[in-house]
Amino acid sequence: MTTKSRERLYGAGIRIAQEQAARARKQADRLACDAWNKRMLGYKGPAQPSPLLGDALNAGYYYLEVRCLGCDTNQTVALDIIRRPKTTPIHELERYMRCQDCSRLRGHPYKRSALVALRETKISATHPASMWWPGER
Repeated sequence: MTTKSRERLYGAGIRIAQEQAARARKQADRLACDAWNKRMLGYKGPAQPSPLLGDALNAGYYYLEVRCLGCDTNQTVALDIIRRPKTTPIHELERYMRCQDCSRLRGHPYKRSALVALRETKISATHPASMWWPGER
């Protein structure tokens, strides 16, 4: 007589539970990023507390929109190429952001920037820059 292996008895239940946990984590990360985006766009901050870099990537937000306070332009930064641990909060990236145009014009790294929002896509003609509420045109 043979007995059924534990993998055969419990394997399907374990896999289903793992898939449900992954979906719940993704949904929780998405909600945290949406709340942070609404706070940033609605009140222009505060940026802290912010979601973690890994949480933003897990939720599908692959870009961070940053506004240069010198030339008033918006740019996107790809989050998947940033060389920081995935446990780094998004608001800590603000001090490393530099505007290339302003830095070239001034001759030194120009670091005055403001975090705007997390984005799923880059800024383009079909996906314009985010507008701060209320009343910004």
